[in-house]
Amino acid sequence: MAANKDAGVRVVLAPDKFKGSLPAPQVAAALERGLLAAAPDLEIVKVPVADGGEGTVEAAIGAGYRRHRAIVTGPTGRPLEAAFAVDGRRAVVELAAASGLDVLPGGRLEPLAATSRGTGELIRAALDTGCTEIVLGVGGSACTDGGAGLLQGLGARLLDDGGADLPHGGGALARLAAVDLSGLDGRLDRVSLVLASDVDNPLLGPDGAAAVFGPQKGASPEHVELLDAALGRFVQVLAKELGPGTRAAAVFPGAGAAGGVGFAALAVLNARRERGIDVVMELIGLRRKLDGARLVVTGEGSLDTQSLEGKAPVGVAEAAAAAGVPVYAVCGRNLLPEDRLRAAGISATFELLELDPDVQRCMASAPQLLEQTGAAIAAILKEGTAAAALPGKGRPAEAGLLSTMKGA
Repeated sequence: MAANKDAGVRVVLAPDKFKGSLPAPQVAAALERGLLAAAPDLEIVKVPVADGGEGTVEAAIGAGYRRHRAIVTGPTGRPLEAAFAVDGRRAVVELAAASGLDVLPGGRLEPLAATSRGTGELIRAALDTGCTEIVLGVGGSACTDGGAGLLQGLGARLLDDGGADLPHGGGALARLAAVDLSGLDGRLDRVSLVLASDVDNPLLGPDGAAAVFGPQKGASPEHVELLDAALGRFVQVLAKELGPGTRAAAVFPGAGAAGGVGFAALAVLNARRERGIDVVMELIGLRRKLDGARLVVTGEGSLDTQSLEGKAPVGVAEAAAAAGVPVYAVCGRNLLPEDRLRAAGISATFELLELDPDVQRCMASAPQLLEQTGAAIAAILKEGTAAAALPGKGRPAEAGLLSTMKGA
């Protein structure tokens, strides 16, 4: 009997979430179902990824971290339950879980009053588990408070000129008179904090947190002006406590991440900033799992110019290229030309909108469409031919590459 040519062919599935449609683990599961339905003997390794924002905790849990939960202050002050992940003495904390747009009550935006306090409380919960290294994934924040709330959640006090504690939110920082850091959790001195972020913006000015990201959090032009001035006040007052290095931290790339949480992490908590996808790939051991793989399938909801700026699919493609493994990308929509995708290391793209051009229907039926895509990719692996590719933008890699994947 002839040997099954699919046996031993290892495919690594490393997608990010399809925002608004499916989380990364479900994307990987749907692709797996399609692949195995068409080629049952494929060896599938699922490694859902994230770029340091939403989905980072789930990626860590998928890699074997334990889920922990804590009740923290939500972005509008209401309590909520948020998850973080722990493995040994390392914790992964996701700002979006405590202070994100997706956990705003009723989705109502609060550009001046939203707080990052719950993220600080989530870090304290991680400290309670005995962790000495904390990865803070930022992205998807609802607040523009410069990380003032983060510091409050860790024990700091922000005071007005009457000595009263300021209310939550970036808008209140316009009345800031003093910062008292004496109550900061002492365990922070013994902790290594990694800021996982792809944002290069400074805290202040036309490229700063308020101007660039404030509008997506509901800020009007007047709000943006007020918030930028209030953040400037925060830097000025904090510098009196910590010295001139505070002003340098405000212009450091990444200080404007998550409404300025990057600034507080860098200036006060001595965080080390790293590219989000690199942090996640290390957390989940992706490079190790590429050994022996014949193909990597990555993807996200929209492949666009932002994808080329350190987002998950390109980070995965870089790691796969270093391991000599070809990469296919699956997406809801693709806005990038083929030459830019190939330059990023992506050999073929599969766009769900090519299967169903109705956006809402496409998002609702994403699991089924991903299964179809998985089956088409399996057919390419089995046949080594372009004939099995999806119509339109499902472009297979070169024939020589396919022969390599088949083990020819």
